[in-house]
Amino acid sequence: MLKGKHYEITKKNIFGHEIVGLEAEVIESSDKNKKGMKGIVVDESKNVLTIEAGSQEKKVPKKEAVFEFALGSEKARVDGKKIMFRPQDRVKIFWRGM
Repeated sequence: MLKGKHYEITKKNIFGHEIVGLEAEVIESSDKNKKGMKGIVVDESKNVLTIEAGSQEKKVPKKEAVFEFALGSEKARVDGKKIMFRPQDRVKIFWRGM
């Protein structure tokens, strides 16, 4: 869980929060070169996460990967197909459904 003054990101509500800035690892991918990639999410579009791995930014298509996000001492595993929305739409959809 990541907890700030006005927010708390958990495994259950990660879909309703900004993921840019979180540490991420590609756990599974149809592209074997992307599997195991770790870094900070620096950008997100409807179909792609951009991860800064070392000094390079690498684009990972959401539909072909499973990501694991570090939330403090816990981790949230997310199938990229489930977050294939524009970030602002993903957040709205999550919070409206609650």
